[in-house]
Amino acid sequence: MTIRGAMALAAAGLSLANVALAHHGFGNFDTKSEVAFEGAITGIDFVNPHAYVYFDVVGADGAKTAHRCEMRAATVLRRSGWSAAMFKTGEPIKITGAPDRFDAKSCYINTVVFADGTTADRYAQLTKPAAAGAQAAAARPARLPTGEPNLNGDWAPEQLVMTDPRGRAGALVPVSKVSEFKPGEGPTPGAPPPGASGPPPGGNAPRPGANRPPPFGPRVAFTEAGKKAADAFHNFSPENPRMRCETTSILFDWTFDGPVNRITQNADTITLQYGQLGFTRTIHMNVKEHPANVERTRAGHSIGHWDNDVLVVDTVGFAPGVLNPPIMNSEQLHVVERFALDADKMTITRSYTAEDPVNFTDQFTGKDTIGVADLPYAPDTCKELTSFVDPAQQGAAPGSASAPPPSAAGAPAAAPAAVPAKSWWKFWEWFN
Repeated sequence: MTIRGAMALAAAGLSLANVALAHHGFGNFDTKSEVAFEGAITGIDFVNPHAYVYFDVVGADGAKTAHRCEMRAATVLRRSGWSAAMFKTGEPIKITGAPDRFDAKSCYINTVVFADGTTADRYAQLTKPAAAGAQAAAARPARLPTGEPNLNGDWAPEQLVMTDPRGRAGALVPVSKVSEFKPGEGPTPGAPPPGASGPPPGGNAPRPGANRPPPFGPRVAFTEAGKKAADAFHNFSPENPRMRCETTSILFDWTFDGPVNRITQNADTITLQYGQLGFTRTIHMNVKEHPANVERTRAGHSIGHWDNDVLVVDTVGFAPGVLNPPIMNSEQLHVVERFALDADKMTITRSYTAEDPVNFTDQFTGKDTIGVADLPYAPDTCKELTSFVDPAQQGAAPGSASAPPPSAAGAPAAAPAAVPAKSWWKFWEWFN
């Protein structure tokens, strides 16, 4: 979840805690309960979108059973000062967390106690990333020698953390503002969190009588075909690009879940490298028109020009796919982005407008902001390991699923295959 998404949902009047729960697969995890495990580490999958630590627990009869517990994405963990090296094979570990409803040997980590007694909550900031980012920003020239705004370098949205550092309650807020809240406290209902501005993702205000999804859904006026496609979308299935570790869209992935992105300016091109999955776009400068027979891809074909100090990027030539779940896009998708550098704050704000007459009749609009990154660009490995289960489809009682087998040579075992379930994009379904 990005600052843009958090602000949007707050503006929609929804508790951001619900968004946090949904994002981390809380359909699986029972946050009203808590389990405690103690064992020896057997492996670590330090990956996006959810890292996992694996450990063996010794029972009263002396038998070992394999367990695993879920953490945040590797990218945001690194930005918070965590590393895979903290989880040394063979060392003891204590974990408290929310139990997995379908796997008695799995949990959502709230707190970890390491072998040396160090305790770290889920959202613990083990380093001071803001300071590192501020130092990098101070050293940046605002303009290139040729006069254009200097967009070069590594950029990232501000991290969002929960006001309860253990991740059990509260709301997602910018890390720079979390000290303004009591543990577990959320913003005033209906008011945006500190620093919030701009429209929601797909952020047009709903019009009375419009053919739209439920009140907390993305704000577009669907066509009949667009609504049918959105209603049929299953997030936890191969339909969702992120479940295949593929980029969703040029709009969604730029700030989703705190990536560190890289921008490289050249004489004739500007390259955008997206941090979570290593997705790359090329913006062709000094080109007036798109090619007649452009190859259709998730990146599309982008041409750009400077409007005073604003980089304006026009993109067409998209392959059909997912724009912003559950909104789909067709080959007719047309996106215009405007990147503006604030040289005083050293931030880049992107505003965007998307049109796709096949799927919606109005415009999908929004904006997001990134600042100088606190870590270098380095895409993390992606591997979806959370087994999202719909008990109605499985006919299984909570806690009945088997735990993953012990890993060979300390390598984490693969998670059971994901099955279609309620979509977390349609998070309101989980809280009815």
